[in-house]
Amino acid sequence: MLVELELSRQNRKMADLGLKLGFICPHNNRLCFNGFLPCRRIGFPSLSSKVIKIGDFSCSIDRPMKVNVNRTGKREHHLWMKRDSAGSGQKALHLVRIVLRLPNEKEAVYEALDKWTAWETEFPLIAAAKSLEILRKRNQWLRIIQVTKWMLSKGQGLTMGTYDTLLLAFDMDGRLDEVEAMWDTILQTHTRSVSKRLFSRMISLYDHHQMPNKIIEVFADMEELGVKPDDDTVKRIARAFGNLGEAEKRNQVLRKYERKWKYLHFNGERVRARTTPMWDQ
Repeated sequence: MLVELELSRQNRKMADLGLKLGFICPHNNRLCFNGFLPCRRIGFPSLSSKVIKIGDFSCSIDRPMKVNVNRTGKREHHLWMKRDSAGSGQKALHLVRIVLRLPNEKEAVYEALDKWTAWETEFPLIAAAKSLEILRKRNQWLRIIQVTKWMLSKGQGLTMGTYDTLLLAFDMDGRLDEVEAMWDTILQTHTRSVSKRLFSRMISLYDHHQMPNKIIEVFADMEELGVKPDDDTVKRIARAFGNLGEAEKRNQVLRKYERKWKYLHFNGERVRARTTPMWDQ
């Protein structure tokens, strides 16, 4: 009996303390341990609550809610997997300023380019490619040839894009003998991986200088390697056969490679239309 009275007094003390601190709702005598949730009578039930009894009072113990926090993992940085391109634009402009001030001498150009890369931990290939693009926009074909040859001598920039830029510079500078030497090197080194872009470049180059025999030779290499020419290249090849007086071969090329359909925009829609064949004209 004494134990029950003692427990009742303790429950009373806990209830009085809850009322003083504002943890007990006066409407339903429920004890909310977090003290922030309103009572059920107002119409806002506490989430995931559990009601227990302490003496004569009902207690509402709110269970903690699980909150999904999206934590970003630690980002790994591998120096050997990333090539830093920061500042490549300024490096490219610096290279352009250097080469434009140099005399037209191979030794002077190569010496200045070697100094440009003297303090680099790795070859600045991105900056060199950007400098070639800047020189190309400025029609500095001689400087493009010098910089590209220097890059190739270092074993850098052995890509189809670099070869295409060099062939264009040779064409614009009138160095047809170097064009043929470079083309032979490309075919011997990258026989099965020569892109359609390079074949189109060579045919456009020979068409620019009105050399139909060379166009036919390049076209023979394309057919041997299974490279399909684009529309402009097909027209140049057909024109070369026509200039050589071989009308039948011209028609064969057009029948085989000329597009049967073309796409036009009509009333805001993309419409497919049949092309007029050139071989029957």
